[in-house]
Amino acid sequence: MKLELSAAFFFFFISASAPLLQLSNNGVGGFKLKENESHVKRSDFPPGFLFGAATSAYQVEGAYLSDGKSLSNWDVFCHSVGCGENEENGDIADDHYHLFLKDIEMMHSLGLKAYRFSISWARILPRGKFGEVNPVGIMFYNKIIDNLILKGIEPFVTLFHEDFPQELEERYGSWLNPQMQEDFVHLAEICFNNFGDRVKYWITINEPRLFTDFAYETGIFPPSRCSEPFGKCLDGNSDMEPLIVMHNLLLAHGKAAKLYHENFQPKQNGLIGLVAHCDMFEPLTDSELDREAVKRAFAFNAGWVLDPSIFGDYPKEMCEYIGSQLPVFSLEEKNFMKNSIDFIGINHYTTVYTKDCMDSSCSATGVRAIRGFLDTVGERKGVLIGLEGIYVVPRGMEEIVDHIKIRYNNKPMFITENGYSSPDVHEEQVNEILNDVKRVDFHSRYIASLIKSIRKGADVRGYFVWSLMDSYEWLVGYNLRYGLYYVDRQTFKRIPKLSARWYKSFLTNNSNILIRNPQDRKDYFKRMS
Repeated sequence: MKLELSAAFFFFFISASAPLLQLSNNGVGGFKLKENESHVKRSDFPPGFLFGAATSAYQVEGAYLSDGKSLSNWDVFCHSVGCGENEENGDIADDHYHLFLKDIEMMHSLGLKAYRFSISWARILPRGKFGEVNPVGIMFYNKIIDNLILKGIEPFVTLFHEDFPQELEERYGSWLNPQMQEDFVHLAEICFNNFGDRVKYWITINEPRLFTDFAYETGIFPPSRCSEPFGKCLDGNSDMEPLIVMHNLLLAHGKAAKLYHENFQPKQNGLIGLVAHCDMFEPLTDSELDREAVKRAFAFNAGWVLDPSIFGDYPKEMCEYIGSQLPVFSLEEKNFMKNSIDFIGINHYTTVYTKDCMDSSCSATGVRAIRGFLDTVGERKGVLIGLEGIYVVPRGMEEIVDHIKIRYNNKPMFITENGYSSPDVHEEQVNEILNDVKRVDFHSRYIASLIKSIRKGADVRGYFVWSLMDSYEWLVGYNLRYGLYYVDRQTFKRIPKLSARWYKSFLTNNSNILIRNPQDRKDYFKRMS
């Protein structure tokens, strides 16, 4: 069976996740730079600012049953329903499991100072708490960490990036069951014990709100649970289950962070954080209703993740509109959830307009409490919100960082993902995708927007491109490429795109990344090609 996405869901997906951005050619003629944009150099960023790139285990590792690894939720899901283009799966992905040394050398040649990757839970603990630690899995990640440090690259380790042992789903329903909290803490403790002497930046969970949405609200991620009007699944409740799952995810994070802060941080001197998917929201109209909808949009997305992790409880907007159905943190839980993160991870891709749905006609999902009674749209009076389509809105980077700075008292931040996708290509189109001028423009503009916030005092300490290389993208029918490196799916050869050469020049030569004069810009890209 192959999952199909409805047109309504397609728009929701692009406004709530790593967006499709622009599925046109990547040739010269990308974004027209505005005259008031200044040149930005690597040296403009604060000392110690970390520039890096990111990946996740299922999307790059492959070796899905090698050396003691068990089946993950994604292995089973993609084998049964088919994922990506042509019902592909991540059995091999980028074969990073066998090519990691070459990949680390590739990172070093780029000049990266940090690399964000995730642990395959099923590779470390094939059966969770029901089995033993897999020593070969531990050895694999030790090799990655050691070789990164040898090359002067700081490892940022994510403990949960959507994949876990399938046995936990089959035994007790995974994240619908509080027992998953304890299994996660067990994973965290194993990782802190084995890697914490060298890993100084930990991320407990990647985008818990987005994972919950896709897995339990719209049902396009495993375990594919949902109800109408959000999707058509065999089982699930889109109005209730996301509340339960998010509560378990947040408590799992809080318990793991408590363990780290009390038992490991004093000796290992690392930091632990959480990553939120952070779209920026702007009101569709100047009405008070739409301005209030913007507040709800943040609360029901990034705020759902960050408020409990910093303030110890859910956003007031969620308490008001979800009411008694919203799970409650005990006093003890509030105490360990409060300030449970040392830094905020921001995954930012796009900005959308927001429309109130309490006093306006909206989509069938927009009028539901779980969505905050709002819709998001990409145009206003026929004018798209951003450049080259509705998804590329560089000002959103400055706006979301400014907002998070104010809301959370300027807690340290890292931009843990920011990226631009191009469509998959046939072999004869490889030269086209290698000349990814639009990706260069995208990162140039978003980095220029970021430096504005930093100059206003935002405590942002790093920026990670998503992604290092074209990874396995897990959505049905959308085999997209975000990478700085093109990966040949037959030979697994990594080929640098124009964006990789640009990033290297920016990081190692302190070159200008925004070129105001059109002719100078044309000459610049010609030299780099």
